[in-house]
Parts: sequence; C-alpha cells; structure tokens
Amino acid sequence: MNTTQNQRYDDEISLIDLAATFVKRRRIFYTVFLVCILAGIAYAFVTEETYQYTSLIQIAEKGSEKFLEPPATTIATLESRWLPEQEVMYRSENDAKLPFTTKFANPENTGLIRLTSESSPKYAEDVKSVHQYLIEQVQQRHNGLLEREKRSLESRMRSIDQSIEVLKSGQDTGQALAEAFDRKTRLQSDLEALKSTETLVLARQSADKTGPARSLIVVLAALLGLIGGVFLAFFTEFIIAVRSQLGADIE
Repeated sequence: MNTTQNQRYDDEISLIDLAATFVKRRRIFYTVFLVCILAGIAYAFVTEETYQYTSLIQIAEKGSEKFLEPPATTIATLESRWLPEQEVMYRSENDAKLPFTTKFANPENTGLIRLTSESSPKYAEDVKSVHQYLIEQVQQRHNGLLEREKRSLESRMRSIDQSIEVLKSGQDTGQALAEAFDRKTRLQSDLEALKSTETLVLARQSADKTGPARSLIVVLAALLGLIGGVFLAFFTEFIIAVRSQLGADIE
C-alpha cells in the first residue's frame, strides 16, 4: 500500500514544480510573448481605418404606405442585377475587385431602403459613386412605373369625363352623374398622391470607426502571447521529459 501511495505522490506535480518549470523555460515564454506583441502592433498600424457609409432613399409611392413596387422587390433587383453590374464595371475600369461591399435593408413598415458600405476613407469617392449609380437605377425604374401609373389614371379620368358628358345629355341621370364625379375625384386624389423616388442621404460617413480599435488589437495580441507563451513553455518541457524517459528506457 505504501508503495502505491509513493508512486502516486511521485506522479503528482506541485505548484513549486510548475513554477520551477516556468522559470526554466522562461525564455520561450518571453520569445512568444514578444513576437505576439510586435505582430499585434504591426497589424494595428498596417490595418486601415474603416468607416460606414450610408445612403437612404424613399421609394416611389402611389398613396399612403402604398408603393409602386414592394421594397423587397427593389432590394432583390439591387442585389442580383445592379450591384453585380457595378462590380463588373469597376473591375473593367480599375483591373481590381471592388474594395468594399454594399448591403441593403428596408426598415420595417417603411418605404425606405438603406444602402451601407464599410470602407477606408481613401475609397469614399468610389463608395459615393457606387451608391449614386444604384440610386439612379432605382429612380429610373420607379420613374417608369410612375409614368405608367400616371397614364393609367389619366386614361381612366378621360373615360369618366366622356361618360359624364354623355350622362349630362340624358334624363334621370343624377345618381349616375354623382357616382361618376365621385370616381373622378378618387382618381384625382390617387394622381396627386403619386410620389417619385427621393434621395434622402448619399454616402454619409459615420462619426465613429467601424473596425477594431488599435489599442484593442494590441491588448488581444498581448493576451494571445501570454496564453501561447505559457502553453509553449510547459509543452516544451513535456516534450523534453518524454524524450529523456524514452532514452532512459532504451538504455
């Protein structure tokens, strides 16, 4: 029984042993820690600062909360057609990939479409150019829908005017005339309610940076160096101990 207890005690590692091992392999810890710190500092200063650029448009309406085209349809067209066209155009002109991405969103229960891009300030003009192009495509499409809706309403109003002229020459047409004038009034209201797509904001730069702060990068690098250095120091000691044991067994 005493032999078993002694064997167990021999296999246990005390805090003193751990401290002694760490001191013995401290140079490995210092090397790893220093490398991580220097790499973190270098990365922090090489990484470009980024900001968020936002554009906002109000899509065409044909009345209160009635849109000529659902916002989801417009966003789908932006994502699958107009943005890829702009990416191809940028690549052909600059022989490089578009250096930022653009996302689209429709705030709930609104006719607003928000365009957002994250980029460094040196590409701010490119962001503005891309957003302007996308907004112009939306405006052109919605203007076409607006003109078609306008022509439809005007055609229906002319038809009602013709009906009114016919009814005026008839007898006992008071009820029909009243209904005709009522329909014309509603159509006139619908015509006046038509609103074209409006640009509210174009590529506005955020006040705060969107990328990680340089100080945070350095702190994370230091934490990584601390953990990695301790691990590698003990792992090195473990490997050396295993090799020594294997050598002793062979002898």
